[in-house]
Amino acid sequence: MKKRLLMNLTAALMVSGLVFTFSCAKKQVVSEPPTGVTVDQAAEEEAAAAAARAEELAKQRAMEEARLKAESLKEAQMKEAEVAMKAAAAREFQSQDIYYGFDSSELTPRSKSLLKEKADWIEQNPTVLVTIEGHCDDRGTTEYNLALGERRALSAKKFLVNLGIPESRLRTISYGEERPFDTAATEEAWAKNRRAHFVIK
Repeated sequence: MKKRLLMNLTAALMVSGLVFTFSCAKKQVVSEPPTGVTVDQAAEEEAAAAAARAEELAKQRAMEEARLKAESLKEAQMKEAEVAMKAAAAREFQSQDIYYGFDSSELTPRSKSLLKEKADWIEQNPTVLVTIEGHCDDRGTTEYNLALGERRALSAKKFLVNLGIPESRLRTISYGEERPFDTAATEEAWAKNRRAHFVIK
């Protein structure tokens, strides 16, 4: 009986030893680098691969930043160009006067065509208010010219209102002969002074 117990104990110890030996061998195989490659070489290769990945990520990040910067610059340039175009259109609106015949507030065909262009611009700029100034040459009395200047401004306003511009966006004022465009006492100068001038508010 003792002999059999001793044999079983010996067999158990041998099996345990074999299992321990194989498990150690497996661990050792896993930890060893591939054939012909040292531990230092494997570490260097891994570091090089990590550096390459980091470099590629840095390149991609730089490209994305450059793209976003270019888009932002383009957007800013487009906005700047739009602002410049609007400013130029506003200057043109104010610089183009309409002209009247001597002692007249009747609109000419050319004046009506220009007023249609002005109506289009006013519609495209819904926050804008416009003052229409009536002007005259210096012939006639001050009182008469003030009244004539008012009739000229009102004729332009009425035409714009008939084109659909809200009356609330238009106001009129007469300066009569007080603000001549050309101070010379010639027919050419007087023709320049018989006008309606438009001011953006």
